Amino acid sequence: MKTKYLLLLFFVFLAGIVAGQTGIIKGRIYNSANNEPIPFASIIISGTTVGSTSDLDGNFIFTGIKPGYYKLTVSSVGFEMVMSDEFQVTNAKTTFTDIAMKEKTFKLEDVVVRPNSFRKVEESPVALKSIGIKEIEKSPGANRDISKVIQVLPGVASGLSYRNDLIVRGGGPSENRFLLDGIEIPNLNHFGTQGASGGSVGIINSDFLREVDFFTGAFPANRGNVMSSVLDMKLIDGNPDKMVYRTTLGASEIAASASGPVGEKTTMLFSARRSYLQFLFQALKLPFLPTFNDYTLKIKTKFDQKNELTFLSIGSLDKSVLNTGIDNPTEEQQYILNYLPSYDQWTYAIGAVYRHYRDNSFDTWVLSRNMLNNESNKFENNIENGVPVLRYGSQEIENKLRYENTYRVNDYKIISGVGAEYVKYTNETFKKVFIPAGPDTITSLSYNSSLLFWRYNAFLQASRSFMDNRLTLSAGFRLDGNSYSSEMANPFSQFSPRASVSWGLTDKVFLNGNLGRFYQLPSYTTLGYRDLSGKLVNKENGIRYIQSDHLVAGVEYRKSDNARISLEGFFKWYNDYPFSVNDSVSLASKGADYGVYGDEPVVSVSSGRSYGLELYYRDRIKDFLNVILSYTFVRSEFEDKTGKLIPSAWDNRHILNLTAAAEFGKNWNVGAKWRFVGGAPFTPYDELRSSLKTAWDARGQGYPDFNRFNSERLSNFQQLDIRVDREFFFKKWSLNVYFDVQNAYNFKAKDPDVLVLQRDANGQPLTDPSDPARYKLKYLPSESGTVLPTLGIIIEF
Repeated sequence: MKTKYLLLLFFVFLAGIVAGQTGIIKGRIYNSANNEPIPFASIIISGTTVGSTSDLDGNFIFTGIKPGYYKLTVSSVGFEMVMSDEFQVTNAKTTFTDIAMKEKTFKLEDVVVRPNSFRKVEESPVALKSIGIKEIEKSPGANRDISKVIQVLPGVASGLSYRNDLIVRGGGPSENRFLLDGIEIPNLNHFGTQGASGGSVGIINSDFLREVDFFTGAFPANRGNVMSSVLDMKLIDGNPDKMVYRTTLGASEIAASASGPVGEKTTMLFSARRSYLQFLFQALKLPFLPTFNDYTLKIKTKFDQKNELTFLSIGSLDKSVLNTGIDNPTEEQQYILNYLPSYDQWTYAIGAVYRHYRDNSFDTWVLSRNMLNNESNKFENNIENGVPVLRYGSQEIENKLRYENTYRVNDYKIISGVGAEYVKYTNETFKKVFIPAGPDTITSLSYNSSLLFWRYNAFLQASRSFMDNRLTLSAGFRLDGNSYSSEMANPFSQFSPRASVSWGLTDKVFLNGNLGRFYQLPSYTTLGYRDLSGKLVNKENGIRYIQSDHLVAGVEYRKSDNARISLEGFFKWYNDYPFSVNDSVSLASKGADYGVYGDEPVVSVSSGRSYGLELYYRDRIKDFLNVILSYTFVRSEFEDKTGKLIPSAWDNRHILNLTAAAEFGKNWNVGAKWRFVGGAPFTPYDELRSSLKTAWDARGQGYPDFNRFNSERLSNFQQLDIRVDREFFFKKWSLNVYFDVQNAYNFKAKDPDVLVLQRDANGQPLTDPSDPARYKLKYLPSESGTVLPTLGIIIEF
């Protein structure tokens, strides 16, 4: 009770001293084609009558602005009216936002284009959603993790509650790509699954995010090697006015960041985070103790109006060890300790983006390098440096150069470019295995692998608007190839055309569509797999690019500038997917677990499909309540070894999200998110194989029965998350205190029962009395879901 009254007094005290604090908005209005300033543009704070005008250099300023989240509406003669991305105003710093405007290609009297807060690009009129900074900061249950924030969007399913696997429109977690300020980063998460995209916690520091575009199809030609989604994230620039600092204490980590000038023309951003999960897990007596660290650095120099250079680096360092000091572990704890290895993983991406503006176009040069170092170790009875069960060490290195030109002439927008990558992959593997092969059953696998090869691409896309901007057409193609093998060397064998259309029936109703073919290279773990003789097995098996054909069509109704309803249907056909030789299943259903994905012999023969329907509704009601509703019906199926289509691991069927966020006086924000995900298929255990001592000792856990692959289904999952924010603005600093509760009504999801060894009173496994070569097994009931409260504090000064 004392604590409750102290907190109440604390908030009352703060409320009494924050009145009257205001912020400043500065920015620049410029031509998107050539970066030249637009003078005398009219700028209005959206939803108000407060306005300003740009000067001869395109600069503008607002003063005396109440802290909060804002957008700006900009208009100028000869340019299309535009609404800016959302940004936050605080009294601790001046907020800077630069706004690009597009020249009109139609007569002023012919049509009036209203600004709209929903982003739409010529190349991707469908399957694109943009996420504002307020959604990222305040999303209930997401803890400011962009991997969790996007789960409310249509088409996005989630896997296990403790992982961030990105499952989009029935595609697996290996089918996604991530960009940060134009530089590709290999994974979005800590403790990433090599060869896929999942993990446990996001790497991106949301403090620096400016805008996020999420493509679930209709990929532009300059975005390749993808079949399910592209997450294109852009960071803010450093504060050019003064150094600004921010510290954050969140659910699992502490973070510090700095932003400010480092010269007359240069700004910087830097952040570092470190988790304290290992202390929490140890207190809870969990069988593993994870620690993660990450950093982000951005330096941007604007040499002059026509030239700018951005340097970016992001990296992570993750380590997980077993908590072998648990006294009298439970059966579940002992089971995890017996099979789970230790993990040691680090990644980084580093690069430079140079942009040069011309009269009607701009060039973009991107030079980058990314690297993953992944190590796992497991020893018998968890005796360090004892008898090894698993020793795994692998590196993936990509050195990339990409050139793009964006050109506007008359009514056309043309994007063209080329790219090249030099790839290095290494793998040193020893692991106990159990692969039945008649009398020659394989019980261990040991090999070293190294790959060096080139990848190359070229792309072109042209777009044009007709009928006074009511009809927009876009068409393009992409070529991809590599020097790994003759099957994939010719880029014309991976010719991927695409076309989009958007037709405005009225100024509020639009019909949109896209048809395209997309290719993706199988993972390096698959390309580099070798057998006991050292052969590149999958190269000899003629492995090829995976092909996916997409058809997307939809209708969109823009009720107002802040309200939108859309209905989209999609169909995806897959061909040449890697098919596991050992398990006789498609790799399309794998990748949602820790460790390594694709490190096995395969043949490129698997086919499949996913299809569905998405409903998306978004509105701002009474100027204080934001509502988002998304519903997805999805089917995902791949052929089994007999050629029959069966559900993939991502066949959730029904996904429903409802989010509501309300703004109250004195800077209170309250939000709630309810999520329903249909049960995914799973594969029961092969009890006969699992009970063999040689089999169990090699794996430490049961074996799936691939003859009954995905024949059973999990129960449906649902969860309610709630978040309450209170912001305080002082003279020179600000404070945000939030309370977040995940799974507020403590829903328990039924998971597949876990197959474990039966043990005696001393903890030793029991032998089957009828067959000394087998263990006695039993099932442990399993469920997931618990109430998870979090108190977070953010300080900016």
